[in-house]
Amino acid sequence: MSELISIAEAQRLILERVSPLASEPVALADAAGRVLTSPIRAAVDLPPFPSSAMDGFAVRASETPGRFPIAFRIAAGRPASRALAKGEAMAIATGGVVPEGADAVVPVEYVVQSDNSVEIPEPARSGASIRPRGGDVAAGDVVVPAGTRLAPAHIGAAAAAGAETCECARRPHVFVLATGTELQAPGRPLAPGQVYEANGIMLAAQLATAGAIVADVLSVEDDPDSHRAALERGLGGDVLVTSGGVSVGPHDLVREAERELGVEEVFWRVAVKPGKPIAFGVRGDTLVFGLPGNPVSALVGFELFVRPALLALQGVAEPLPRFRPGWLVRDVPRNPHRDELVRARSSFHDGEIQLDPVTGQESHMIARAAAADALVLIPRGSGTLESGARVDYLQLV
Repeated sequence: MSELISIAEAQRLILERVSPLASEPVALADAAGRVLTSPIRAAVDLPPFPSSAMDGFAVRASETPGRFPIAFRIAAGRPASRALAKGEAMAIATGGVVPEGADAVVPVEYVVQSDNSVEIPEPARSGASIRPRGGDVAAGDVVVPAGTRLAPAHIGAAAAAGAETCECARRPHVFVLATGTELQAPGRPLAPGQVYEANGIMLAAQLATAGAIVADVLSVEDDPDSHRAALERGLGGDVLVTSGGVSVGPHDLVREAERELGVEEVFWRVAVKPGKPIAFGVRGDTLVFGLPGNPVSALVGFELFVRPALLALQGVAEPLPRFRPGWLVRDVPRNPHRDELVRARSSFHDGEIQLDPVTGQESHMIARAAAADALVLIPRGSGTLESGARVDYLQLV
């Protein structure tokens, strides 16, 4: 029987065996959720010209206060046909090009208009309400660094800076294999002893949120030949994720079949609850994860071990789960031998995140787990973590 290894050690062993995938050009419009392999640089200064931050009047600050004829009305995208002459003002819309000769914009709410002139009662400050050229970013500067997973704000910044395409890591192709003679597809009648197969579709959903392409979701009975055939197919992807068949029962066939197919097992069994019998191996460049069959164990194992690997494959700079601080609102007993991930509901009170563990923490209780939006890390030890204890938690995607 192998020794249990820590969560951190398992994560280290996984990331050591990750080779980032090749990059490919991606249209910016299709790049949300993709991971940059090269930085996006500004093609132009941003803004590309001095622009007005307000609807108002472009003037020479030194000439204010006073009354000025309105010489021109500048709309966004339609610059003035000439420079601002002494003693005059130009109406200007937000985003409009500040005309040469003007060094301030006075907001429309601070002036009095009559006919074709404007009264500015207070002195203006030079530079007021003007966005200077290159004030956001200069041409050639990095707008979004390599290793970033592109969110909407990144897409907007890159587009504003003139980018049309970007270099991103290829999305990993992943096969999912659920094992067990007892499994039946949802929607069909259950025979005696059967349960609905939930892990495959759940893992496919998790994979999608991690940027992967699900090549196929397979399901096989507890038969050695069926296992070998399905595993051989799954080993053609970048990643193979199995559920079930990795413990020590007579029908746990996955690890033996993988050994016969040339998979090098890196570790088996982690000091975590739920999910102790998780296995990880490699064949060539293919990463192979064996998750337990209990749905909550598979859910937790994916977040701790599979998601970081997928992000690392895509070149994310910091792929490990980001735990955040919070407070328990009820007592939780500690496990003396394993770190435990407790499903909880999070809420926000007085500037702090409070975490309320859901009832029913057994690893088969996926319906109870659906009420949770956080995994609370309860370090191994004796006794109880009492209500009010500070803990780390992982937000469920």
